Amino acid sequence: MTDINRTILIVEDDPGLRSQMRWALADMEGAEVLVAEDRESALAAVRKDEPGVVVLDLGLPPDPNGASEGLAALESILSFKPETKVIIATGNEERQNALKAVSLGAYDFYPKPVDVDVLRLIIDRAIHLHALEDEIRRLSQTQRSAPFDGIIAASAEMLQACLVIERVAESEVSVLITGESGTGKEVLARALHESSGRRNGPFVAINCAAIPENLLESELFGHEKGAFTGAVKQTIGKVEKADGGTLFLDEIGDMPLALQAKLLRFLQDRVIERVGGRTEIKVDVRIVSATNQALKDLISEGRFREDLFYRLDEVGVHIPPVRDREGDAVLLAKFFLQQHSKNLDRSVKGLTSDALAAIAGYEWPGNVRELENRMKRAVVLAEGKLITGADLGLTAAEDTPAFPTLKQARERAEMDILARALELSDNNVSAAAKLLGVSRPTLYDLMKTYNLRE
Repeated sequence: MTDINRTILIVEDDPGLRSQMRWALADMEGAEVLVAEDRESALAAVRKDEPGVVVLDLGLPPDPNGASEGLAALESILSFKPETKVIIATGNEERQNALKAVSLGAYDFYPKPVDVDVLRLIIDRAIHLHALEDEIRRLSQTQRSAPFDGIIAASAEMLQACLVIERVAESEVSVLITGESGTGKEVLARALHESSGRRNGPFVAINCAAIPENLLESELFGHEKGAFTGAVKQTIGKVEKADGGTLFLDEIGDMPLALQAKLLRFLQDRVIERVGGRTEIKVDVRIVSATNQALKDLISEGRFREDLFYRLDEVGVHIPPVRDREGDAVLLAKFFLQQHSKNLDRSVKGLTSDALAAIAGYEWPGNVRELENRMKRAVVLAEGKLITGADLGLTAAEDTPAFPTLKQARERAEMDILARALELSDNNVSAAAKLLGVSRPTLYDLMKTYNLRE
């Protein structure tokens, strides 16, 4: 199990009781006990130190004799960190408030006057439950967010791309990966190689746009000694080096037409001749190519061979830009935060709400490459444990929608799945109810709630 979060926050407006509780809990194994006296200081502590357990008195100023401020603090804490275990302090006459707090998401409550042994027992259980849930979330996120090594995704669009890669990995078909610059085309190509039967063979990449035209043929197919000025020895090309493995042709749209013809011949016959050579060399490679250009437009302009396109595009996979991958920007940001915080030996733990809003609302024209660059910069520049929008060089747009509450997120998800079920069943309520695993009356009630009509 990962390191257990033993940070405890006591939110109590009575200085004497606050001090007493802090002293009583300080000797719990590994515990770090923090204190706060009102809602504002409690939220500041939650944001800064991310305690796993909060002990919360409902009677906080400016309503010390009521529960309104304490309940508001509870909702704010759970809105920011839903996994936090909040334990409510309550007197015998405040049972209704305690029950209301539990209905709002509080973990448990304890009676006043404080029995330290009982409170320690409740806190200890809460710490271990928080740790267990954290481990489950971590394992679940690893499985959900990393369909392949190096790929972090949760959006339906990106998971669909990963599903296609998974399905074609064991076959020998040529795969063409398309997508904007910086979306991670080479990462997906490597994932394809590692999932294939060629995983023990080499993965050789060549960027067709980065090598001068007069050198690209030699780089691909190799050359014999004396083939041209400067060819002082025999050199093996990328195609030969990839024998038994995968050859990744990045930015294939930039390959010169003359070389396209030679590549096509290789794809048809699976033999090459080195520049200046006469011997045919048989090579066994799988071709994976990528481009950020529209190859069909290049074909119509006479800049790319149509017959080569169909050889390369036996299966096509499109990687959507980050701006079209709902939720992935924040997921990627958190991954890069952990990675660079560890690599750079920084104690940065998370992102402020304004940073999250800015990440979610930004268009990311440079895609994953830009996102990683900004996160690395922010990890270096951050003054505290949380990265702000200013650290990222981003600010949330005024029209960026507020982050949804759990209730709003559930309602939106429920409405979406209802609409999809009705669409798939051709608006047949009985069929839709069967798809959803509910009764027809239940489905009618849900349709009425969300104003969905047959």
